[in-house]
Amino acid sequence: MEHRTDAELLRRARRDPDAFLVVCRRHAPRLEAWLRKELRDETRAQEVLAETLAAAWFSSGRFRDRGEGAGPWLHGIARNLVLQLRRDGAIESRARARLGLPVADEGEYDGIVNRLSAEEEFGRISDSLDRLPDDQRRALELRVVDVLDYTEVGRRLRISPQAARVRVFRALTALRAQIGERQ
Repeated sequence: MEHRTDAELLRRARRDPDAFLVVCRRHAPRLEAWLRKELRDETRAQEVLAETLAAAWFSSGRFRDRGEGAGPWLHGIARNLVLQLRRDGAIESRARARLGLPVADEGEYDGIVNRLSAEEEFGRISDSLDRLPDDQRRALELRVVDVLDYTEVGRRLRISPQAARVRVFRALTALRAQIGERQ
């Protein structure tokens, strides 16, 4: 399968998840390096990489090959997620400041999310999206497929935005772990 083009692999991906893994292996190292440089935070870069790959998985049917492979398409998804992350962070900081709440260091929140997600033991990639807990899968779909912010994801699931973020993070962590186990 390694000799196939990205376009061929993405067409096969819905019926053969291993085809999507080949695309991920081809492009994830370069994307992760760009994200680390852009975000200056290894954990955040890995989180955005996982979210990028999840978004690509959900939207693989919309990929159009312009002769450059999936790299530019994946980079565009990652760039949009970085921009959204920055917007969300700026909005959250302004809101906390207006409410007179201290603006916490992002690392403080990341530490909490990482500790929570580390407690989860995730299955193998063969379990894939269908094997995610329903609450995590639904949160991931609302965030990635419907491109909703965490406030709206929380509203639709009747949970707090922070709980929505944790569910999405756990789902992405599970998918990333599954992909890593297959490499």
